[in-house]
Amino acid sequence: MSGHSKWSTIKRKKGAADAKRSKIFSKIIKEITVAVKESGPEPDGNPRLRTAIANAKGASMPKDTVQRAINKGSDKDSVNFIESTYEGYAPHGIAVFIETTTDNLQRTVSNIRALFNKYNGSLGTKGSLSFLFDRKGIFILPKGDIDQDEFEMEIIDGGAEDISLEDEYFTVTTAMEDFGIMMKKLEEINVQPESAELQRIPKEYITLDKGSAMKVLKLIDLFEEDEDIQNVFHNLEITDELMAEL
Repeated sequence: MSGHSKWSTIKRKKGAADAKRSKIFSKIIKEITVAVKESGPEPDGNPRLRTAIANAKGASMPKDTVQRAINKGSDKDSVNFIESTYEGYAPHGIAVFIETTTDNLQRTVSNIRALFNKYNGSLGTKGSLSFLFDRKGIFILPKGDIDQDEFEMEIIDGGAEDISLEDEYFTVTTAMEDFGIMMKKLEEINVQPESAELQRIPKEYITLDKGSAMKVLKLIDLFEEDEDIQNVFHNLEITDELMAEL
């Protein structure tokens, strides 16, 4: 399995656990709200909103919850969220890249710094670790009754760089600049992704012993539980042993 599809499989399986905590819903609601404030409440003229709504459908979010998020974004008096990124090192040299959406930058950076310090990590300067990751479009799609050969031919035209099938899910990887093209292609062939997002894929992975790796993953989990944090990416190698623990 390629590095891209491996990372995406990890994100998908871990995302299933996040969904049980309702964390994934709060992420999507924020994304819808930001998308509406950015480019308006009409999905036809707002590609970011269309993607967020597609992710909401993939996560089985109720339609009325989606509509409330759209209404919230349309309200001029509602909270304005700020998007920001943070980079640092967890213990044992594991690179961590954090994407946030917050109404209070001071609170967010304070919480992030405190967690790094508590777990013997360090918050770095912006841009200091971005070279360790490739930004890619990642699409997760249930296979269902899709004809694999025909599907692969179609999405190659949409800019697919890598296609994998595992556990009855396709993982399709595109270059960042082809993300919108792939969304349009999937709409054309009437295929609904379970999730579609830009992810930061590690160029190389670091393998740790189980004990050390679990301490790093504890820190990652605490970051992901923070309401201001949308996504956390890292370059820890997730072995089969660690996957079983997750």
